[in-house]
Parts: sequence; C-alpha cells; structure tokens
Amino acid sequence: MSQWSGLKIVCLNLVMVSALVFGSDRAFDQSSEIDFSKLQMTFREDFDDTLSVSPWGPNTRWIAHTPWAGDFGDAAFADPRLGVFPFTLEGGILRIEARKNDKGKWESGLLASADSSGRGFSQQYGYFEMRAKLPKGPGVWPAFWLGSIVDKTAPASVEIDVLEFYGHSPAAYQNNIIVYYTNPADAGASDVDKKLLPHEVKVAPDQLSNDFNTYGAMVTKEWITFYLNRHEVFHIKTPKEHRRPLHVLLNLALGSGWPIDRTPNPSFMYVDYVHVYKMIGE
Repeated sequence: MSQWSGLKIVCLNLVMVSALVFGSDRAFDQSSEIDFSKLQMTFREDFDDTLSVSPWGPNTRWIAHTPWAGDFGDAAFADPRLGVFPFTLEGGILRIEARKNDKGKWESGLLASADSSGRGFSQQYGYFEMRAKLPKGPGVWPAFWLGSIVDKTAPASVEIDVLEFYGHSPAAYQNNIIVYYTNPADAGASDVDKKLLPHEVKVAPDQLSNDFNTYGAMVTKEWITFYLNRHEVFHIKTPKEHRRPLHVLLNLALGSGWPIDRTPNPSFMYVDYVHVYKMIGE
C-alpha cells in the first residue's frame, strides 16, 4: 500500500505472468476450497462487542496507523474516537468511515494488528481471511493486506495485498505482492518492475459493494494462494524474501493516484470479521 521508510521497493505487483519473477508451476484450480479441518484459528476478531484500538498502542489489539508511521493515499488515517469516527460497531459489523472534516480535508480509518515494536498479533504462515462489503464510488481504495513486522536490520520485507479495490473499476479487484529491500543492491535488475502487471480478479459489476464477500490468502513456505469466497482465484510461489511474521492490516484509503473529486462523502467500508488460522501441527 505504501513504501516503507528506509526500504527500497523493487517488485511492485503480483503478476499474471508470475514465472517472470517468482515462478508458477502448480496447476490453477478455481474449484479449490479451504479445508478448515486442517486449520486451527489463531486470531479471531468478530467485532461483536468492543473494538480494542488506540492510535499507537501498546496494550490494544489494534493500532490505527501503519506500524512504520507512514500514511498513504489522499485521506489521513485518524486517531480513533470509537463510536464516533472513524470506527463504529453495530450488530457485529465494523464500519470504517471516510469523510471530510470541518476543514474540508478527508480523513478515514486503518487497523493494524501489531505496533512498531512488533507487539500484537503476527504470523508467518497460515490462512488469513476478511469478510467485508466495500464502498461504492470513484476514488475509494479499500484494502486487506499483510506486512512483515518492521525490522530495518532485515534484508527485505514482504507485503501481500489480499484485496486492493479501486472504486472507479467496480467489476474487479487486485492481488499484489511487494518486496522491499533494505539495501537496493540486493534487488538485482533495476528494470524488473517494468515487466510486471497487477493480477486482476474479475467480478460482477458492484458485486463487492452490494453484498459481503470473503477475501483470503493461504501463505505457505512454497505458495501464496488467493481466494474469493473461499474459491481459489490465483496462486504464486512464495518469494524467498518472506522470512518473518506478517501482521494484518485493513483500511479504507482514498486516491492511489485516482481523482477523489467525485468520491461520496461520507463513504463506508463494512467488515464482518477478520480471522487467521495456522496449519494443525505447525
């Protein structure tokens, strides 16, 4: 979702022609479903009663900014005033709101499951899933993503975008993988990113905004497999740079280079749950 402070981004997006970078030699299986009998839940956020959140922690389940203190997009991520803005709970649903403040500036909300010291939830491998209904309108940019715990001494960090949605294109969303290198010399060919295109998942127009859908990623040592409503939509070999635990992030951002002059004010993202599992025996 954004460049991490002090790191060099090289692999910009997960690609349809994935063999160019990470390789892909496993047959695609759109009928593949998650086998929950082999999974054990490790993180459960159902948004039923209270939301444990603070601007930066510690001692809360979520913080309201990226752990590396880097906002992105055209709406500032606000410190939470729970029940007021940007997070509201009602009937077991979290509502994340984007709106203009009294100065005419856009604000919105982000949740991250670990802080800058790594306190909180993180997990290197397993199945990560969110059930959500996305906002409509040009300029909205909701996302569900995973990021390596911040460590500027590590050679690289990995970001996995399970869902990245652009409101101007209501019949698709994107999966991405981004590798950030602490030392640019470790990146190799400087033009590798020019060969890459985002992987696009086609859906019925407004499907993602008219109803709730689940967005998942199974991360193993060998493969990262993406799911929509628990059916496989894409897979790719796990990059060798993935060596550390991942924290969970979800947000309603705006922009990403697209105009926000026609973005509905306010805009809402609704989240039913965020669940994480590990393989039994691991």
